[in-house]
Amino acid sequence: HNMHVELLKLIGRMKYRTSYGQNLLNHSMEVAYLAGIMAAEIGVDVDLAKRAAILHDIGKCVEKETAPHALIGYELAKKYKEKYTVCNAIGAHHEDIEMETPIAVLIQAADSISGARPGARRESLENYVKRLQKLEEIAQSFEGVAKTFAIQAGREIRVIVEPDAIDDFTADEISVNVAKKIELEMEYPGQ
Repeated sequence: HNMHVELLKLIGRMKYRTSYGQNLLNHSMEVAYLAGIMAAEIGVDVDLAKRAAILHDIGKCVEKETAPHALIGYELAKKYKEKYTVCNAIGAHHEDIEMETPIAVLIQAADSISGARPGARRESLENYVKRLQKLEEIAQSFEGVAKTFAIQAGREIRVIVEPDAIDDFTADEISVNVAKKIELEMEYPGQ
């Protein structure tokens, strides 16, 4: 793809780097896939969007990071004669510089989608336990609820009600209200 050999070496390093528990190369490939789809939808250069996406985190592969990785990547891309559109997308994906092209916006969006999807990033055990406890507390806060269980890593919550106090209609209302309260009080991927 007529990419400078030094950039190719840095892309190779991505295989051995992680960011928030995500493999950097896999993340960049996912961002490229998403950016390509979005570029095709809005009618901009798909190959250029994919190229910018593959390179968007290249600054994380430099041994000594002295500045934000987006700016390091921007400087590297300029140094190795990447098109201005690619350089701008790299530098702007965390708003370190101003976005000047539609591709820059696509890269930022695709990067956010990749990082926010369920399972993309590791969560600390402490945060995980707190999140599950919070889910159970929300459901437990309703009158007539006997016991709650957050299961499947918090993707589902089982609510057991007191059968003598709650009829089927009220149980249905409780389930709707629990869902609404979770949406209001908690942060979750795909919000």
